[in-house]
Amino acid sequence: MARHSRQQARDRLSALGDAPAAGTTAAHRLEKDASLLGRLLASAAGGQEPAVTADDVAAALGLFEEMREQLDRLETQVVIEARRHDMDWRQIARHQGLNSSQAASQRYQRLMTRLEEIRQGVR
Repeated sequence: MARHSRQQARDRLSALGDAPAAGTTAAHRLEKDASLLGRLLASAAGGQEPAVTADDVAAALGLFEEMREQLDRLETQVVIEARRHDMDWRQIARHQGLNSSQAASQRYQRLMTRLEEIRQGVR
């Protein structure tokens, strides 16, 4: 999806109803963690006090696995919503930047498998 299209998508979604209470959704938790990572990187790049320590960097690295899981969960939910709105796999693929309906369907199946493995404690 081109940069202009992504901004149009953001603008369209911003116009939707009131946002849920902060911290109550996977998206809000993901947003908070991404903000924390941004603060770490800004502090490291700017040499700001307090100085970034190895423990700070390790803590940041520890956030990524949960963030990936949250992104996978969110993407899965949006794909389910797309299917509920009668979007076919070709349309979903186009919006995901994929080349085929098969690629979109396979991506969805991989996400579902990964989330189920996490749920079962296999991952």
